[in-house]
Amino acid sequence: MSLKDQLKDQQKLAMLAKDKPRLGAIRLLMAEIKQREVDTRVELNDEDILAVVTKMVKQRRDSISQFEAAGRQDLADKESAEIVVLQEFLPQQLTADEIAALIEQAIAESGAADMGKVMAVLKPKIQGRADVGAVSAQVKTRLA
Repeated sequence: MSLKDQLKDQQKLAMLAKDKPRLGAIRLLMAEIKQREVDTRVELNDEDILAVVTKMVKQRRDSISQFEAAGRQDLADKESAEIVVLQEFLPQQLTADEIAALIEQAIAESGAADMGKVMAVLKPKIQGRADVGAVSAQVKTRLA
């Protein structure tokens, strides 16, 4: 079953359960997927959908920090609830040890101390399973 089919099933279940916050988060995700498909004129595969989910989680984390800085805890709580729903559709997150092992493996595979080449090997392995920006910073530190 594709990720898109899972999303549709979860949307139906949320409707039946009258779970408005969950339904709203899933609808936002489905709308973003549909928008990306319209823009690119290509149906998204599971990997592309994971990239969309990852981006949406990152946007919500950024929003939470902005809302908390502005003293709007009610909006920050809403964004946090959306993150919980969105993360259900992401694969199991990598541990720090797993990330470190993948970094070492990527450096060995690329055979280079070039950040771009290491990240090119590493990115498909961590997509949706770790914060690419944080991993990138770890790679930069490791190569320095």
